[in-house]
Amino acid sequence: MTPDDDRTHVFTHSEEDAKRAEMIPDTRQTRAPAYRLAFTDTDFLLREELRPVRLQLELLKPQMIMDERGIESTVVMFGGARIPAPADAASARTPTLAALTKYYEQARIFARAMTERSMASYGREFVICTGGGPGVMEAGNLGAHEAGGQSIGLGIVLPHEQAPNVYVTPDLCFNFHYFAIRKMHFLMRARAITIFPGGYGTLDEMFEALTLIQTGRMRAIPFLLFGQEFWESIINWQALADAGTISHEDLDLFRYVETAEEALAIIDAWVPPC
Repeated sequence: MTPDDDRTHVFTHSEEDAKRAEMIPDTRQTRAPAYRLAFTDTDFLLREELRPVRLQLELLKPQMIMDERGIESTVVMFGGARIPAPADAASARTPTLAALTKYYEQARIFARAMTERSMASYGREFVICTGGGPGVMEAGNLGAHEAGGQSIGLGIVLPHEQAPNVYVTPDLCFNFHYFAIRKMHFLMRARAITIFPGGYGTLDEMFEALTLIQTGRMRAIPFLLFGQEFWESIINWQALADAGTISHEDLDLFRYVETAEEALAIIDAWVPPC
């Protein structure tokens, strides 16, 4: 028995009624907003009171699509949208950004190697997952594309946001309104997290994930920061531990790496803490 078998659907399909609703006579009553089917009424769905429903829909849509694609686990890549590819280093807005192009390259190499491994599971395990934008995100999706595999892009609507980078697998290219739901999808399937140099968004995503692991709300997984010099120049981790605002053991929640090879070696050798 298939899902479309008449015996599994004793009621009229909602899709059928949606089509029928478009074929009704044009009268004052049928033109009234109140007459629209609730699930096809965009004005109704966008009302303030419907926010809980929209949150649920935004959680469900990517979840269902990834389930249908058989994706079991992901490798998350966070990093700056402003870090250019090496070929564009000369046009970088600051000398520091120009120097950070090496991490674009490492992100690409890492994603390609991880995707080659993912293909052994027919693309179900260790699928590259980025924010779908430019910079480091583009490098991650590019590496997966070069390996001939699929990758996920979790975009979000922002005033200055561009279109998704062209290397995201189209059927796995999502767009979000709610940051919170987007963050959930980054972490729900994560088997490793990599953090490349970045700005506010990268910092937000990094600390959100670290907090979940620190508080035991998420299991410990490989958590790799690319670029020790960069991270130690902007965050005094040791000062946090010395002040007692975090425990010294919390400094063990992440590891520094410089190259894709180092990151792969740590992931391969990972033994979950007891």
